Amino acid sequence: MDNAGIEEMFQGLGPVTVKRMFGGKGIYHLGRIIALEVRDEMLLKADETSAPEFAAAGATQWTYEGKKGKPVKMPYWSIPDEAYDDPDLMAKWVRLAYEASLRADR
Repeated sequence: MDNAGIEEMFQGLGPVTVKRMFGGKGIYHLGRIIALEVRDEMLLKADETSAPEFAAAGATQWTYEGKKGKPVKMPYWSIPDEAYDDPDLMAKWVRLAYEASLRADR
């Protein structure tokens, strides 16, 4: 996804900054990371508070294969499919990601 498409996706939250990282992109709002684009998939930050809501909506948590083949769970989740067609719904999910980023500093 190009940067203009990412900015449009996150417009319900406000301006975002896109930075290249790990062969993908990090998406920031007000200096806090709220999402990653990895292998052409957008992943939103979540935590113990918001992860159950992502799971209930059918989103999947990003994992990678760690040492000894064990899966390592990361605090990023896929975006529920229906949000891609509904800007108001997308705004809800990106706000949840920003809120999780704010809680991470506590």
